[in-house]
Amino acid sequence: MRAAYASDPGASRGRLVAEEDSSFRSCFQRDRDRIIHSGAFRRLKHKTQVFVEHEGDNYRTRLTHSIEVAQVARTISGALGLNGELTEAVALAHDLGHTPFGHTGEDALHGLMAPYGGFDHNAQAIRIVTKLEQHYARFDGCNLTWETLEAIAKHNGPVVGDLPWALAEYNDLHDLELHTHASGEAQVAALADDVAYNNHDLMDGLRAGLFSDDDVAELPIVGAAYAEVDALFPGLEPNRRRHEALRRVFGVMVGDVIDTSRALLDASGAQSVEEIRHNGTPVIAFSDALWADLKEIRAFLFGHMYRAPEVMKKRQEVTCVVNDLFPLFMAHPDLMPARWQKAVAQAADDTTLARLVCDYIAGMTDRFALQEHQRLIRGAAA
Repeated sequence: MRAAYASDPGASRGRLVAEEDSSFRSCFQRDRDRIIHSGAFRRLKHKTQVFVEHEGDNYRTRLTHSIEVAQVARTISGALGLNGELTEAVALAHDLGHTPFGHTGEDALHGLMAPYGGFDHNAQAIRIVTKLEQHYARFDGCNLTWETLEAIAKHNGPVVGDLPWALAEYNDLHDLELHTHASGEAQVAALADDVAYNNHDLMDGLRAGLFSDDDVAELPIVGAAYAEVDALFPGLEPNRRRHEALRRVFGVMVGDVIDTSRALLDASGAQSVEEIRHNGTPVIAFSDALWADLKEIRAFLFGHMYRAPEVMKKRQEVTCVVNDLFPLFMAHPDLMPARWQKAVAQAADDTTLARLVCDYIAGMTDRFALQEHQRLIRGAAA
């Protein structure tokens, strides 16, 4: 049963381009389906989470990460009486704007785009679903509902101050009320992201041999989970032991979000999604105690995984790929595919051209960026 503060598809503010309602899907289900069928969503299967996509078939990619986030988000949303369809749509869309090579690629593009307004992957997700997906006869983008666009734009909280240019461009056309908090569904998607990556980065780091089970057993939450498994299943085979422990870590995080958020929602007295937006503080959160534990886990991952020598070496290599491709396409935009050439020909200045080049590179998968770098730069220099 949905709560009074859940987003109601029947009360949606609608789409920028009006469409007839579906006879068998809610507007939020339709948004979710359009996201899943987008080219940007498919390309997530070959985009980095932490490890470059080709480094191993068992590591998470942006696609598998997004699916895990959606699974966690629907669980939390259902427990809190929120709209699971909107929550799932936001969770599946939250990383659409990521570049090849994860945050390393984003950092490189942001530096290259500094003279032209910078780059932000959350804003790029809005650009993708409102402009860059070009499949429909009547509109560019996916023509998502206001609620889904709002949630993608500000699932991490209000967006104030200097807006990323891609977000500012769309918000001038369609006000997403960036100064307020987002719906409860959007806030759930944001916390589900934290749950998913903290858990699966531990798993992937262990699989990669960057740290050991004994190392992570020293961490809060994780150590208690290993101890519980050892008590229940003495001598369990190592991979099963690890899995049993980390699934318990997962459950602790999800349970904490549900319990803490239920109390926050009750305390807010919210009787509508609008009251959540104007509550002034988030209504979906970890408890203070668990948040402190997560900060310790994140610090461990930062030192032992995100800044591990092997990972840093690869970060340097792929930064060079992006740094090489951007000026090449700026100087020779004719090297971009034919479908980009009409927009290139209409580019009135360097800023417009830079944004086209940025869109093109940001949309690349890891392997395509590496292939293009080999073909256009390394191969040409051979």
